[in-house]
Amino acid sequence: MDSNVAFSFFMWAESQFGYKHIYFTYKSIISILLRDRKLELLADVLWRIQESRFLMHRSLYRVLISGYVKLGEVDLAIQTFDQMVASDCVVFAVDYNRFIGVLIKENHFDLVKKYYLRMMKEGFSLSTFTYSRLISGLCQKNDLDFMHYLLLDMYEIGIVPDSWACNIYLNYLCKENKLDLALKVMDEMSERGREPDMVTYTTLINGFCKVKRFQKATEVWNYMIEIFPSVDEVACGTLVFSLCSHKKVDLAYDAVMKMAKKKIQVSASIYNALISGFCRAGSVDKATAMVVFMRQNGLKPDAVTYNILVNYFCDKLMLDKASRLVKRMKKSGVEPDAYSYNQLLKGLCRANQLDQAYAMVTKMQTAGLCNMVSCNTIIGALCKANRIGAAYKLFREMVEKDLLPDIVTYNTLIHGSFRKGFLDLAEELFEQLVRHGLVPDVILYTTMVDHLCKTGRIDRALNIFHDMKANSVAPDVISYNALIGGLCKEFKVRKAMDLYEEMVGNGCHPDEVTYKLVIGGLIREAKIQMA
Repeated sequence: MDSNVAFSFFMWAESQFGYKHIYFTYKSIISILLRDRKLELLADVLWRIQESRFLMHRSLYRVLISGYVKLGEVDLAIQTFDQMVASDCVVFAVDYNRFIGVLIKENHFDLVKKYYLRMMKEGFSLSTFTYSRLISGLCQKNDLDFMHYLLLDMYEIGIVPDSWACNIYLNYLCKENKLDLALKVMDEMSERGREPDMVTYTTLINGFCKVKRFQKATEVWNYMIEIFPSVDEVACGTLVFSLCSHKKVDLAYDAVMKMAKKKIQVSASIYNALISGFCRAGSVDKATAMVVFMRQNGLKPDAVTYNILVNYFCDKLMLDKASRLVKRMKKSGVEPDAYSYNQLLKGLCRANQLDQAYAMVTKMQTAGLCNMVSCNTIIGALCKANRIGAAYKLFREMVEKDLLPDIVTYNTLIHGSFRKGFLDLAEELFEQLVRHGLVPDVILYTTMVDHLCKTGRIDRALNIFHDMKANSVAPDVISYNALIGGLCKEFKVRKAMDLYEEMVGNGCHPDEVTYKLVIGGLIREAKIQMA
């Protein structure tokens, strides 16, 4: 029924001699008006109920509170709940549970405390689920004191939070570096019948690893694998990845071996973490032994496994071994990817085998595996060897094949061109960089400003300096010195002084070079007294 029609009929019925609205009439009109969000008409109905001295039943209050919450009118819901508590109708624990649940959802934790304490005084308690929701919410609000108060209340009435809430609470304690308290809480939960699950132990392991208490993390792990018949990869990975990243690869190895003895399947990612850890520790023999062990346990090395070893051999300039490994990788059915070849390329460049590196880039282009990392690696090596022509040729090939250079490419080529004395090429590349919408870093901007000042193009240097600031690249003392020096050289000391004042105003502290440039400029303009 349309709410306006329903309200008109409600008013007409009320005007009939000898007629009085009953509970079902009020419930119907309240429900219809809430459904259509007719809050002004609803307020009129509620006023009439009050004036008629009709005793509101708690179910009517419940309909109102629920309706207001659905409409997002939480303040009206709170007001109605207060009216219900103050009325003569009986309020039950379920009403408090529902209402406090609404307050939790709406993040009204100041009011949660108020109504929770009132509820406890009346002899009611929350359900386990509502307590769990409240603990979860308080973790987000960082209210440890009230959480502790709630737990004591729960223990007193003989209930404990649900497992998911316990884990949220323990995770909060771990993030706050209250790990010993987390262990204590876990023990308390266990004593009261809420046994820790795998998420609980994983949370604690992660917490101990983050604060580098690896021995304690390992103890929790060892206990965990004793009580669970199988352990998921997340728990094992949490421990192994953290231990390996902190150079505790031997502890990680022990953890994996214990899993292997219990016939618990270990994933390739965990083996790869161990292999990487051994390589970083310089124990390549142990790393290759782990590859053998991996195969014996039914897992084939994947691209990540091979790439870890290829990277190690290339870093150590053991390029023959790296090349043989890539070939073995192909034979085993694992296709080398761009990362594999980029590691070989990096090794060849570091070994100054630039012709072989250039040839490899050509092969990579044919195979569709050449990317910006590949090009920047070889261009960087060629520029370092002062082979700017070859570097620029490769740069042009990149552009022709729609492999757009990035800021690293331009930086490398421009700095290389300046070192070699190819000033026109450096300027041309800088102009290209700007046209393509790339933003130079402070070093490249400064290099260009310094170059333009030294070649007498001070106005162009000023424009680039302005662009630098417009692109939110903050000039440093070297940038200011380059331009101040150029202005003084051109007898524009007034502008140099203005730039000096800007420099100081921006919090960039002048150095000895700055003062020498300014004073030298003043002297040259015969302004000795001012100097």
